[in-house]
Formats: sequence, C-alpha cells, structure tokens
Amino acid sequence: MYSHPSISTGQRLHLTIQRALLFLRTIRHLRITQIYHQLLYRLVLARVPATGNAPPLRNCLSYLPRYLDATEGMLSPDGEFRFLNHAHRFEEGGVNWRAPTFPKLWRYNLHYFDYLLSPSASGNQKSALIDDWIAQNPPGAPDAWEPYPISLRITNWVKYFQSLPAEAVKTAWTESLAQQATWLERRLEYHLLANHLFKNAVALVFAGTYFGSDAGGRWLKTGWRLFRAEMREQFLADGGHFERSPMYHAIGLVDCLDVLNLVSATGPEIQITIDDALRAQIQRGVEFLHDVTMPDGGLALFNDAANGIAPPVSEIFDYASRLLGPQAVHTGPGFRIIERAATGFFGAQCGQDKILIDCGPVGPDYQPGHAHCDTLSYELALNGARMIVDTGTYDYEASSRRFASRSTRGHNTVMIDGAEQSEIWGVFRVARRAKPLSPSIRAEQGGFLFEGMHDGYLRLRGAPLHLRRIRFDGQGCYEIEDTILGRGVHRAESFIHFHPDYTPVMEGAYVVVKGTDGAHLASLELMGSPEIEMQTGEYFPQFGISLTNKVLRLQVRGRLPLSFGYRIRKLG
Repeated sequence: MYSHPSISTGQRLHLTIQRALLFLRTIRHLRITQIYHQLLYRLVLARVPATGNAPPLRNCLSYLPRYLDATEGMLSPDGEFRFLNHAHRFEEGGVNWRAPTFPKLWRYNLHYFDYLLSPSASGNQKSALIDDWIAQNPPGAPDAWEPYPISLRITNWVKYFQSLPAEAVKTAWTESLAQQATWLERRLEYHLLANHLFKNAVALVFAGTYFGSDAGGRWLKTGWRLFRAEMREQFLADGGHFERSPMYHAIGLVDCLDVLNLVSATGPEIQITIDDALRAQIQRGVEFLHDVTMPDGGLALFNDAANGIAPPVSEIFDYASRLLGPQAVHTGPGFRIIERAATGFFGAQCGQDKILIDCGPVGPDYQPGHAHCDTLSYELALNGARMIVDTGTYDYEASSRRFASRSTRGHNTVMIDGAEQSEIWGVFRVARRAKPLSPSIRAEQGGFLFEGMHDGYLRLRGAPLHLRRIRFDGQGCYEIEDTILGRGVHRAESFIHFHPDYTPVMEGAYVVVKGTDGAHLASLELMGSPEIEMQTGEYFPQFGISLTNKVLRLQVRGRLPLSFGYRIRKLG
C-alpha cells in the first residue's frame, strides 16, 4: 500500500486511533435495534419476493381524495427531468434509471415518481415511464429498490392509480406495486429510524388501503401501527419534528395530512380512524410550521433544510385548512413571542419583522444525520425579507459545500479556538454533540429576552461554555451578546451571514446594511471591541443553488470570561 513519505508510522497510527475514537463516539448513541438491523441488512440477503398475481384491489373509497400536486417543472412535456435545480433530458432510447453520473439524491428523485402528480405531464408520458421503470428495474436494482425510494414510489403510484379509471390501471402495474410493498415490508428501515421509518409506515398504509386479501390487511396493520408509534416518537409536544429541520418537519406534516386525507375517504372496510388526539397532534404540527416560516413565505434553514423540496408552505396551509378546517392556520396580529421549547426554537414576530433562534438538541441522539453546528444561531427578517440568514444546504454529497453548510462558521453563532460545536464528520455523522443548557425566552419591556447556553466546547482546555443573550426592545433594536465562560485564554469568533440582497458597509464606528437599491435597512453597532473582518461566503437557499453573500467575522481573544457582541437597529 502506498503511504505518503512525509507521514511517519507513528503519525499514521495516531490518525488511525483518532479515527477509531471518532467512530466509537458516534456509534455509542445508536440504539441496539439499529446496530442489529445494520448487520442484518449488510450480511443477510433478503429473499426476492416472487412475482405473480397481485392481491385483489379494495373498493373502499367513498370519494376520491384530492392530494397536493407535484412541484411544477419536475417533468416537462418534452421529457426533461428537473430535480435539485439540475435539469436533464435523456437521449432517445429511454431513461437511464441508474444515471451513474448524477448524485445519489438526484437519482432517488428520479425513482420517487413525484412527477406522476404533475398536471403538466401527459397521461401517455406517465404510463410510458411506469412501464419503462418496471422493465428496467428488477427487484434488487440499485437505488430503485432501496426502502426509502420504494416508500415514496408506493405512495405516489397509489395516489396516481386512484385518480385513474379502473380499466386504465394495468395489471403489470399492480403486480409491481404489490411486489414493492412485499419487499419494503421485509426491509423496514429500523437501521436508520427517524424520517425514513416514518416514510415506510406511510407507504404501507397506502398499499394496505389499495390492496385487499391477507397481504393488504397485513400491510395496513403494520403500516398503521408504525405510523401511530412514530407519530408519538417523532412529533414532539410543541408540534415540531424531532430532527429539528423545518424542511423535514414540512415533509412529515404533508405525510400526516395525506394519511388523514386517505383515511377520511375510506369506508367501514378499513377499520382505522383518525381520533381527536391524532388530529390535535397534526394541528400542532401545522402551528409549528407557521412559527418556522419566515415572512418571505419560505422555511427557516436550520439544520438540513432547503426550500423547494417540501411543497410551498402556502400550499401546505391550504391543504391543512381543507382537511382540518380554516382555523388550522389562524394567527393573530401584532407582536408575538415564539417558544417551541421541546424542539428548541425561540424568537418573535412583529408584523413583517421576525427573528428565529435555534437552541435545540442535535436531533434525536440515535439519528443526528441532518444536524448542523447551528446551536444559538438565528435568522432575522426585516420588512418581510431575510437580512441575516442561515447558510442552508447545497447537497448530500461528500463535498466542501456539505461541510461548509454543517460547520459552526456556516451559521450565525460563535466558534471557540477554531473548534466545531459538535464533531460533524462524513456526510451525515456526528460524534460528540453540543447540548443546550436551559434555554428560555420571556417578555420584557415590549420585547423579549432570550437566554441560552450550550456545552459543546467543554472538551477544550479550560472547559469553556457559550452563553448567548438576545434582547429585542420592541422598537426595532436587536442586541446579541455573547459571553464565554470558563478558564484560561481563548479565541472566540462570531459570524454574521447576510442575505445576498444586502451588503454590510463600514461607516465609522458602525456597519450599515444596504439593500440592492442603496437604501439603508439597518445599522450594526459592535459591543466589546472585537476585531472585525469582511468575508465572502456562500448561501444555499435551495439544493444545487449557490449565491455569493457577505459574512462579517468578529473576533476577540483574552482570558475568560469574555463578553462581546453587537446591536442591530432597524433604520427603515
């Protein structure tokens, strides 16, 4: 094996030990069932379900459910696919379902079949794609037969088949659908849990309501049991999804609304009901979605989140109103404090101004794959537009942009001695994690006072703690004060990421924030005499989109405790 001549045997051994320790600090958080199923799926080959006649179809719908349409533009009439802001038209000869030159998430989207619900694609086009997928993707084919894309495809196929006359649904389609449900039933994602297992449950509910006989009944029973159990596990008391991603919350909420929609349309043959407690839980999820939506109508981008993946928030609210009643998305006017303590989101909205602060745990302990180093970060919108932003998420590849989006310096928070708040590594891994310590928010003099702290830097020399206080005076002034507690001499950096439409400019003792029209939106006054540096960064509002923006870096160095910060004052 080739080894770099500048690395000694001792250094290689040290790196190997450090890598092993990082791995151990990661897997110690896993549940036993995850480890068991990881081994099971890796070492034991699942038997391929036999082909044959599909179970008989149920005739249980009292009316045709009306689901949300797919995002426009996923599939054009001339055969162009667009996912993650990357478009491609396959050459004549059909779709290359394996598409090896594309990122895995793009290929996943190809296999989801969300585009079946697109009004712009023709029926003949959709029929040809289903036929082609069945012909080219035998059981076990890469990507196509992984449980997550199977789950989304089952749900989308059932929705689409329900919308067609019975005679238009080909026997080959229902046979493939039943085979996929059988495969999924044997490969439920207990090794990952979280949103993957939730998708599995939803898919089995859809398959079980579509098919009758013993198989359909079994899928329905398993799917409904899992759905109820995962609802209790994954949606917290404040209504938020436990992975602390506004995007995954929105996706999961749509799944809940879809199940509510489907079950509400079924007759007595399907002996499951949405009780008041479950309906109230979905209602809390709708209210939570409102709190993590910024005034521009898009989602806050904490953790793995991007706009353009879940349906537009306005469409989700319309869907919820249709199923739960118009009160589902009612919000009162005026100043309102946001306190979602179970999930860890705090802040306030005052008309078209909104601040949202993240002080939640790094996802569920056993599945932090979508977590970022964004503890005590925030997003701020003034006059309906975001001014200070989270970096967002560009991709799920092992790329520099993936690391940048998850890193501490990629968020509006504090880094100490160049270390990450949490030990992020790989694409979805986290070893040691920052834990929030008693965050709180309370009304104060027409505004609010937020206080939060985390222990992510305790592993450093002197055991520093980061305490952040954010005050709003009710009159357009936000004060962000950071205190580093502990012992010894340390270096602290605070990052402020501006939306690409706004430019911070030094003017004397202040930083003035200007819009594209040159108008002054806000001023920024430093506290504690930090050094200030203007940097160029990247902003990822959607997957596959990178915009250049400005980042202010504030730095102080000294013996702890240290305090520094800034005041943002709205000017217009």
